[in-house]
Amino acid sequence: MCFHSQQSKDAQTLEKRFNANFLKAASYKPSVYNGFTFPNTPIITNLKSDQIQLFSWGLIPSWAKNIDFRKNTLNAKIETINEKPSFKNIQNQRCLVLLDAFFEWQWLDPLGKKKQKYCIEMPNAALFALAGLWSTWTDPFTDTIWNTYTILTTEANEQMSQIHNSKKRMPLILLPEEEKIWLQNGQISKERQIELRTSLI
Repeated sequence: MCFHSQQSKDAQTLEKRFNANFLKAASYKPSVYNGFTFPNTPIITNLKSDQIQLFSWGLIPSWAKNIDFRKNTLNAKIETINEKPSFKNIQNQRCLVLLDAFFEWQWLDPLGKKKQKYCIEMPNAALFALAGLWSTWTDPFTDTIWNTYTILTTEANEQMSQIHNSKKRMPLILLPEEEKIWLQNGQISKERQIELRTSLI
């Protein structure tokens, strides 16, 4: 699974790499993100593919009764999004999650009491995108509107299964040429998922 990530690049670098304008750039600060604090991080949605927006990590479905639901939806298994109530009705609400690293912990003993932290990044710490889904939720008590997202995960490739050796999962990393395809139609076949798992990291 993926619960910790990093975005160290400034707004201008993000705009250039993803050919998009950064909305509310003044509110953005490069950071290391802990998903369990539900940070606002830069994403691009399929509805506004020319804009970089800040959404909260931890998807809240439109039907959720309260904000606590998001602790369960930091990640979504791509194999089961057709089945899970949280995701099956928003599969057309796709996004790119923009970052330059994520972190996983390797268990050094069977119970995970001793762990080794790994930083996973591209050559030269290049920017990349993860496949995600987004949702908009209105707090029934305050009428506050929350824009949220989840990161899609897939079966770990051989290298990642050695690092993330407890769950053996990894985020679905998109090649640059896959990013527009994901936003436009979400056509990531099982064969292509396998290729993605073996062509990156």
